[in-house]
Amino acid sequence: MTRQIILPESDRRAYEDFHFAPAVKAGNIIICSGQLGTGPDGKVPESTEEEFRNAWQAVGRILTEAKLTYDHILEFTTFHVGLQANLATFMKVKDEFVSEPWPAWTAIGITELAVPGARVEIRVTAGEGV
Repeated sequence: MTRQIILPESDRRAYEDFHFAPAVKAGNIIICSGQLGTGPDGKVPESTEEEFRNAWQAVGRILTEAKLTYDHILEFTTFHVGLQANLATFMKVKDEFVSEPWPAWTAIGITELAVPGARVEIRVTAGEGV
C-alpha cells in the first residue's frame, strides 16, 4: 500500500523541524497527527473555548488539504489536561464541527502536552468512500 503525506503549507515548518507529517493517507484512510489549539502566534489562548475551536480548525485545515470534511471523521482521540474541568466546554465546541452520525471517540486525561499551557490535542482518523 502506498503512503501519501498530507502537508498543508502552514504545517511545512513543523514537518521539517520535528520530522512528522500532519497526516498520512493510506488507501482511503487519512490518519492525522494530533492538533493543538494554539493561535496564529503559536501561543495557547487564555480562553478554553478559543483553544478548542483552534484545534478543531487545525483538524479542518488538514481534512481540507486531503479533500475531506468533518463528516469524513471515523474516529478521534482527544488528550486533555484538566479533562473533567474542561469536558463540557470541549463537547460544546466539538459539536460546532462534528455532527451525527457521531464518530467513535476516546477522551484521555493527561498531565501535559508538547506546548506549555495547552489543554487539548485532537487526533483524527478519517475515511473517504469507506
